[in-house]
Amino acid sequence: MTKTRVDDMLIEMISPKIKEIEEKFSSGKGLNQEDINTLLLKSQYNHINHLDDKLNEVTASVVALEGKFGTFKAEMSAEFEKAQVKMQETIISTMKWYIGGAGIVLILLKALDIFVK
Repeated sequence: MTKTRVDDMLIEMISPKIKEIEEKFSSGKGLNQEDINTLLLKSQYNHINHLDDKLNEVTASVVALEGKFGTFKAEMSAEFEKAQVKMQETIISTMKWYIGGAGIVLILLKALDIFVK
């Protein structure tokens, strides 16, 4: 577990008192309010450390997810460019067929016009 200097100092400060409380409790003696508050404080430090660990895990997950998203975005961009090229090729091909078809129709109409006269 990675701790900051402040965390280390705070836990070190209450550790002797925690040992006293544990010994007191083990010998069957009752705990006073100060003992209970010290135990609660230790519990809170442990909880904060646990949350810090989880936050580090979430941060690492977010960084990994950003990397995956960047890769996905690059892949999708490449696929989009391929689709654009394919659409342009299809449009050009279709236009060639339309123009060619219109040219053939005009030639046939002109030929009919010549033969019908």
